[in-house]
Amino acid sequence: MSDDSTHSQARSQLTLTDPKALRALAHPVRIALLEALREGPLTATQAGEIIGESPTTCSFHLRQLSRYGFVEETGGGKGRARPWRRIHTGWTAPAQPDDPEFMQAAQLLDHVLLDRHLTRLRRFVDTVSTYPAEWQTAADFSSSILHLTATELAELSAAYQELTETFLDRWASRTQNPQSRPEGARAVEVLFTAFPTA
Repeated sequence: MSDDSTHSQARSQLTLTDPKALRALAHPVRIALLEALREGPLTATQAGEIIGESPTTCSFHLRQLSRYGFVEETGGGKGRARPWRRIHTGWTAPAQPDDPEFMQAAQLLDHVLLDRHLTRLRRFVDTVSTYPAEWQTAADFSSSILHLTATELAELSAAYQELTETFLDRWASRTQNPQSRPEGARAVEVLFTAFPTA
C-alpha cells in the first residue's frame, strides 16, 4: 500500500514499518488532512474549511500526525493559526507477512483508504453526466483477469510504477504550483490494484 498522490520536483517517500504509525494514520480525518496539505501549508482553521471539520478537531489530528513524522509546523503563527505542512510527498508500507501486528494495522489503514477511494469513485459515477463530454470520454475504468505467479504479479506492479513515475516527473510542478497548470486541468485520481482473486 502506498500514497503517491503528492509529488514535487524533490519527491520523498516515508517508508512505514511501525504498526503504531499505521494505526495513527488509519483515521479518515488524518487522511483527509494529508490530502488537503498536498497543495501547500495550511492552518488548522484553513484545513477545517477544506475538509469540513472544526479547527479544534484538525489541530488535534495534525498534532497526532506530527508525532509520527507525517507533518510539521512551518513556523510562525500561534495556536490554530500555525501553518502545517507535509514532511514527505508520499508514503509506502511494504507488506510484512511475518508480522501479524503490522499486517493487522495495514489492513485497518487499507480499509480507511479504500472507503475514501470508493466514495470519490462513486461520486464521479453518480455525477458523470455533469462533466463536459471530453472528460466523460477521457475517464477510464478497466478490469482484466490474468493468470500469474507471484513473481509475475510483482513484475506487473513494478512496470506500472515505472510508467507512473514517468508521468509524475513530467507533471510534478503542477501539484504545488497552480500557476503552472494548463487551462482546464483538474485533479485526476489514478488507482491501481492488482491482487489474487478466487
